[in-house]
Amino acid sequence: MQNNISYWEHSSFFADYDVIIIGSGIVGLSAALTIKLKAPSLSVGILEAGFLPSGASTKNAGFACFGSVSELIDEVRSTSEDEVLQVVEMRWKGLQKLKETLGEAAIDYHQLGGYEIFRHEDSASFDECIEKISYLNTRLASIIGRPDIYAVANERIAGFNFHNVGSMILNRCEAQIDAGKMMSALLLKVQETGVRIFNDCKVLNIHKEGSGHCLRTKQGSFKAQKVLIATNAFARDLFPTLDVIPGRGQVLVTAPIKGLKIKGTFHYDKGYYYFRNINDRILLGGGRNIDFTAEETLLPGTTSRVQSALESLLYQTIIPDQRPDIEFRWSGVMGFGDQLKPIIEQIEPAVFCAVRCNGMGVAMGSLTGQQAAELILQSV
Repeated sequence: MQNNISYWEHSSFFADYDVIIIGSGIVGLSAALTIKLKAPSLSVGILEAGFLPSGASTKNAGFACFGSVSELIDEVRSTSEDEVLQVVEMRWKGLQKLKETLGEAAIDYHQLGGYEIFRHEDSASFDECIEKISYLNTRLASIIGRPDIYAVANERIAGFNFHNVGSMILNRCEAQIDAGKMMSALLLKVQETGVRIFNDCKVLNIHKEGSGHCLRTKQGSFKAQKVLIATNAFARDLFPTLDVIPGRGQVLVTAPIKGLKIKGTFHYDKGYYYFRNINDRILLGGGRNIDFTAEETLLPGTTSRVQSALESLLYQTIIPDQRPDIEFRWSGVMGFGDQLKPIIEQIEPAVFCAVRCNGMGVAMGSLTGQQAAELILQSV
């Protein structure tokens, strides 16, 4: 028997579940919602290690994006073009799924366009991107639903008051969201279906027990017939062989800036840096490529090296004539791997995983969760 668990708690909260999902981020919540909508009679519980989702679902930058031109070119270098196109399609469909599930108003969705900036010293990279714009527009037209996704937008640079930015590429289909509002709306929608969510309930191990599995946590043990691992970068805590490498993304947000001209989402250096407007502030994140090894960590927190690089980009390039205070600094941990596609598969009898969104959790989370849920339902 578990220590200090009452009869009532045991029978009402620790009772056997049809499905237990580990992780209450976008993927885990989306999987739970899909299961309950398609099979309402199934009992579903979610175990979350943190007070809020421990990865990046409430710590991301709120970009509804599917890839800048230089980012897609870079991805093609490391994998096949067909796989990149398949992943872009997953990102786009995931974003449409997110809007369909929650509605644009609930997530504060604004399609202001996305921009990739190139400083004067980046002219070679810009020239390479220009050569690919027409080709990418053609290949992505059937996925996105329009033929003019990317376009050179140098005439708009002056309006943003950047310094040392020589060129810019517009992505007409990119948008921004409020990640906090998104997760609040998704949590509410999932809870309304009867899913039980247990926070501060880190899973220590999983083992087969009878016809199902026992999940031991620091709060007590749960039993389930099916288990879904949806902890992204933290998945290797439970299954070390999974191809998931953590990648910490550091972020800062300024104090309000009077007369801020920047509106939209922006990318720099193959997507390794990104910034946007939020409530008259600048949100700026990235810099993981400064020291990949140091940022391959599950630990939260920020480093002076990355934060200094972010501040340099902020004060020298993005808002060169202003120097607002930095009011927020944080980090979120994403999951990366050798392949762009997420891992959505059965890894043991009755144990499934949906992890490795490669830094595109906002775009891919809803679809990844749905696909994992459908895989589970096929086995019920």
